[in-house]
Parts: sequence; C-alpha cells; structure tokens
Amino acid sequence: MILLDPGLDLKKSQRTTAPEPSSVPPHSSAPKSATRIPSGRTLAEFLRKAQASVRLRGQVTVLLTTDRRIRQLNRDFRGKDKATDVLSFPAVPGPEKIAGDLAISIPTARKQAAACRHSLTSEIKILILHGLLHLAGYDHETDTGQMAHRERTLRARLNLPLGLIERTELKPKETKR
Repeated sequence: MILLDPGLDLKKSQRTTAPEPSSVPPHSSAPKSATRIPSGRTLAEFLRKAQASVRLRGQVTVLLTTDRRIRQLNRDFRGKDKATDVLSFPAVPGPEKIAGDLAISIPTARKQAAACRHSLTSEIKILILHGLLHLAGYDHETDTGQMAHRERTLRARLNLPLGLIERTELKPKETKR
C-alpha cells in the first residue's frame, strides 16, 4: 500500500522546475517530468514485484513523506536527529500478515535522483527495494556484505540503476582521486 503524507505539498512536489543548482550536475539532461512523484499504481506494482523478488511475505505500507517528518521519525525511533532517505519499520511478529512499513522522503529522494541523473521514479524504487531488504532482516551496517550482494542482484533483476549501498561504497574511492 502506498500512502502520501498529508504534509507533502503535492503542488510543490509535482512542480516541474529544476532542482537546486547545487544538487544537479551542470550537464544533467533529466527531463523536468523526471522529478514528479510517480502514480500510486506504478509504485504499488513495483512494490509487489520487488517484495516477491525479496521473498518477503506480508503487507508492506510505504509512506511518501517530507524531510521534516522523516527527520522526526528518525529522531523518535533511531535517536538520529537528521533527515534521511528511507526508514524501515519491521512489524512485530503476530498473527497478522504484516511485514512492516517504509517511510521515504520525497525531497531527499529528489535530490539523490538529480545527483545520480535518473528519475525520481527510479530513486523511489531503489529506496523501496533497500527498505524491503531491511524488512527481510538484512542490515548493511552489521553484516559482512550480504545485503549489498542481495541488493545488487535484485537491482539488476528489477532493472534499477546503482543502489544505495553501492553509492556509499563508491564515495571513498571518488575522494581518493
């Protein structure tokens, strides 16, 4: 299920003006429509496909939200007082068939999409996949590369661009040049 945070200003979010110049490479040629939030149907279809690929059973709810709201969630649940791109909230085991919830910051996803030169739709899909892997029990902060390997495999299967873990792994190499 895909939910839109009532605090997410859709007129502002759907605006087709270019992102801030500092967040877009100077030679970026992404079309203005690439910054629009995809339809709920598009995201729900991807969620079903990605969830099946991850082999995660149970209902998953995805909240598309603001930096302000995701910062509050990050602070309240993880003790980190900063905005982030995606948060995962696994469900407490019980008789209900619920896998958990994801929260995705649209403003952060938009900046990341511009920096990576792909659409907001692609970025949201990358964040959904990353969050689903967390719901399935993977944790790139504590494992020895299992989540990175699984994300890379599924990203290729789902025809997605470079994933979050790979981007993080590339940053130190880029700064050594």
